[in-house]
Amino acid sequence: MDKNSKMATDPQEFINYVNRETNKILEMYSATGGDDIFKQFTTSWTELATRSMEDPTLWIKAITEFQQAQMSLWQNMFTGAGNPVVAPKPGDRRFQNEEWSKNPVFDYIKQSYLLSSKMLTEMSANAKLSDAEQQKLDFYTQQFIDAMSPTNFAVTNPEVLNQAIESKGQSLIDGLKNLLGDIDKGHISMTDESAFELGKDLATTEGAVVFQNDIFQLLHYKPLTEQVHEKPLLIVPPSINKFYILDLQPHNSYVRYCLEQGHNVFLIAWVNPSKEMRDLTWDDYIEDGILKATAVTKEITGSDKVNAVAWCVGGTMMASALAIMTNRKDTSIASATFLTTLTDFSDPGDLRVFIDEYQVKQLESKVNKEGFLHGRELSTSFNMLRANDLIWSYVVNNYLKGQTPPPFDILYWNSDPTNLPAAMYTFYINKMYLENKLVEPNGLTICGEPIDLSKIKTPCYFLSTIEDHIAPWKSTFAATEKFTGSMEFVLGASGHVAGVINPASKNRRHYWIKGELGKGPDHWLETAEQQEGSWWSHWSEWIKRRGGKKVDAPADYGNATHKAIEAAPGSYVKARLD
Repeated sequence: MDKNSKMATDPQEFINYVNRETNKILEMYSATGGDDIFKQFTTSWTELATRSMEDPTLWIKAITEFQQAQMSLWQNMFTGAGNPVVAPKPGDRRFQNEEWSKNPVFDYIKQSYLLSSKMLTEMSANAKLSDAEQQKLDFYTQQFIDAMSPTNFAVTNPEVLNQAIESKGQSLIDGLKNLLGDIDKGHISMTDESAFELGKDLATTEGAVVFQNDIFQLLHYKPLTEQVHEKPLLIVPPSINKFYILDLQPHNSYVRYCLEQGHNVFLIAWVNPSKEMRDLTWDDYIEDGILKATAVTKEITGSDKVNAVAWCVGGTMMASALAIMTNRKDTSIASATFLTTLTDFSDPGDLRVFIDEYQVKQLESKVNKEGFLHGRELSTSFNMLRANDLIWSYVVNNYLKGQTPPPFDILYWNSDPTNLPAAMYTFYINKMYLENKLVEPNGLTICGEPIDLSKIKTPCYFLSTIEDHIAPWKSTFAATEKFTGSMEFVLGASGHVAGVINPASKNRRHYWIKGELGKGPDHWLETAEQQEGSWWSHWSEWIKRRGGKKVDAPADYGNATHKAIEAAPGSYVKARLD
């Protein structure tokens, strides 16, 4: 009798198998950062329990209410009478299968879990801690609650059990194969990664590498119009992600859109640093990165001005570069577009839960030992902010149900992270997030220059997104109150990625413009006008006015000094250092 047949006929063998598989899943989760959740949860709740001993009223009340609800739940289970004691929140898709309501055992498991979750959430919410400590307690409590959902365990998920019985255990076998494959890769698969290849399926816009150093490759794209704007466009992606989020597929490529609008487009492709690059600094990324790319772009095009577009951390670096250039009386940047960029880090949004002196110093010690911050750790942190959608739904589908996730370009990109050098990371996390020095006049010296953002007079376009949990729009708005040049602030719908990658051809979503600046973000939104469609079209009109006259498009990549080295997307972006 083979293993599948034995599982189908021997209930104990079946239970043993699913228990072993569930344990492997928890081990996989711990390896990708889940272990820290349980440690932080335990630490936070131990501290809360200690404080609560001074006044145990809250605990007694919460536990009493929980016990009363549990008693009602037991009565309903055995009598089959009464309405549910508790129900999932609107939008909670975990318990949609009818078995969770029809089967009294699973209905009890579901409601018992929801009652426990409610008790923990309410006790956490009433802890009366400082804002920072309260947010951390709430966050790690929710992470623990999400991790312990009965949907995440084979023996308590009726969908998993039914599928295993119907497939004679094959779904569990397939799930184990998926799990072993992900353990080998070191991360949870969110998409069919075999469906994509850089340069073939993603990052396909035609171009060439025309310059490279230890920090970046400079891509020059083939124009799609007979004439281009005289001033070239230089795109600066984040260094913590790979640039091809801006060049996914032809229908949603921001790079291609810029080419279609008649721009001569250059783009920085950052290196994926190894431990040997541990000493690369923030200054290096500015001087030998942005400033060098600007100079090379000018040399190739013969233009004395460049329009820049920078996203997220790339925007923070661009702000640093503009302050340096202002001190040096360098007017090479004709305009700067900032996409969801923080310059004032006093409110970093949901990421605040990972940023306190203790957690930062712990991670800093690890980074200094290894030589770089592993991109997987950054990716896990971001995924934890939406754990049910970006972690647990894939655990259930991939490992418990044995399903293969469908191809999805953004999720492939999300699973292809970039490392950060130790020196650069420690400066960034300490000076920006912990100390918020960038916004302080002369609070930082970068590339030998004191940084004062208020001296920046470059015309700027700021694009933020209303649901951004990584760079909250009210925090990014602060740049409009610090920079002193002419500026346009636009607020897009959706979040940090989907709000930016919103192709004009689809004309989806909406955005706000023309709010009154100078009186804070709330007043700006109150006075703003809502426009339907993509912000890309609005930005295109803004940047065209700053593009200069039209000239014949270049016939070749680069120039005599900076010749094509290799085809786009280049080799730097293809490096995966797992």
